[in-house]
Amino acid sequence: MITVTPYHSDYKSRWDRFVASLIGSEDKGVKNTSFLFSRAFIEYHRDRFEDHSLLFLKDENVIGVLPANRSENTFYSHQGLTYGALVLEKSIAFAEAKQVVEVLFQYLKTEGFHRFQIKLLPQFYMQQPAYELEHLLLEAGAQVVKSQLNFGIDYKRPYFIHSTKERRARQASERGLRYEEAGFSEFWNEVLKPRLSDKFDSEPVHSLAEITQLQKQFPYNIKHINCYQGEILLAGVTLFLTEDVVKSQYGATTAEGEKLRAMDFLFVNLIQDYKDAGYRFFDMGTVKGGQEEAYNYGLIKQKEELGARAYLQNTLKLDL
Repeated sequence: MITVTPYHSDYKSRWDRFVASLIGSEDKGVKNTSFLFSRAFIEYHRDRFEDHSLLFLKDENVIGVLPANRSENTFYSHQGLTYGALVLEKSIAFAEAKQVVEVLFQYLKTEGFHRFQIKLLPQFYMQQPAYELEHLLLEAGAQVVKSQLNFGIDYKRPYFIHSTKERRARQASERGLRYEEAGFSEFWNEVLKPRLSDKFDSEPVHSLAEITQLQKQFPYNIKHINCYQGEILLAGVTLFLTEDVVKSQYGATTAEGEKLRAMDFLFVNLIQDYKDAGYRFFDMGTVKGGQEEAYNYGLIKQKEELGARAYLQNTLKLDL
């Protein structure tokens, strides 16, 4: 019999062992996880969200978890995360996964939730296909309330970087531009925050203190690369690395870096570096646009010229 229980700190070690269990025999471990689903990552902004994550148990063994939060009468796959998922063990059969989802729906109704909304995990983050929840939500009448384009490079398929990008990267190298792993402070304070403020009147999702703390907790998953000419900082890119996907989380350049094409130099080199390192996918993130706002065609063109192509990331809502 499958049961569901809300997350409590007493479950922390069991939760983290489950979402981290990628390596093992064919029938062990999970098939659609990310370090974003660990409790340390979920809880770095616990003051902003009312956590309502769930564990699914069979014979007292964890067979699934769902990072989530509550906002009034809506149950969200956690709004503080880039994507959401019902994380399932590798060996689960569809019939059992269906029972998990049925238990989830019954629990949400019993707890007085009126709707369930989830920003789906892009397919390239799945270690194995894991579309059970998406299918069953759609079968139950869920609607797509937001559809975003997520641009990325599949290293297993041919991809082509535009000759202009490659030429600019070569010219930047000839001008003495270099890149190296660095801390966050210089980039955050001198490049990212001023650039976001000037161009978009906004701030980074993560504060400097938050991203620094997260990097300390996930040193193998969060890295930052700066680009310099001499000792002058021109640009930087913050990367989130899962088992086989590298994601460009933040990227920004100074006005001088823009003139010297520092971002072209960084991305052309980083894309090759992570291909050589054996990664499967380079995620360049989503681009805003759709029914509610105009597409940023310039940004889309930048990503396409670096070899990225469009994937879907849908957000589903089910009225319970």
